[in-house]
Amino acid sequence: MDIGCGPSPQLREIARRGYEAVGLDTNPKMLQYLRQKASEEGLKVETIQADMKNFRIKGRCDFAFLLSGSLYVGSNNEFLRHLRCVANALNRGGIYLLENVMGELKPYGREEWTMNRDSIEVKTIFEATLIDAIEQTSQEKLTLQVNDHGTRKDLIWCARMKDFAPQELKSLIELSGYFKFLGFFRHLCLEPLRENEKDNIILMQRKRSGLRS
Repeated sequence: MDIGCGPSPQLREIARRGYEAVGLDTNPKMLQYLRQKASEEGLKVETIQADMKNFRIKGRCDFAFLLSGSLYVGSNNEFLRHLRCVANALNRGGIYLLENVMGELKPYGREEWTMNRDSIEVKTIFEATLIDAIEQTSQEKLTLQVNDHGTRKDLIWCARMKDFAPQELKSLIELSGYFKFLGFFRHLCLEPLRENEKDNIILMQRKRSGLRS
């Protein structure tokens, strides 16, 4: 199960290898695009439109993952609700992988870059603004200024985000009661993380006992 899946080329690769694949996202257009690409490639991918803090799936899966820092929670309580939903979706002993969700390295401010292809220009503006230093919350805003052969359009996305320090994240996982914390790891390798860095992986395992009421 890919949580916050978007078009999910990785989920299509999982389906290509013969596994059952489920993608969860709030955006119906993203899910429609995922289904279209999967159909074109002759693949079967199930999609669920739901909030990552409040969802259920019909069966259970063995592996869930959330990539590219796409953990859209605004508080510790929302993160705990998210963990409960994921635990309910996993078989006992199942693995949950989180990528790039630890904070304290985020540079608040503005970045921008421009790309061109086939006479189409897209200027990307990313802005991160601190909301509450105590609660470790910020607002992220992504603006795409598109010039398609003279036709101009702005696409804007905003979200309130919660940053997590490593020990805080580990403590919340343990507090939830649903998962066994397996460790912090460097991105794309099996080496344990020695210090906080933005390219990181967090692994946890669904406990074999039942969920709390």
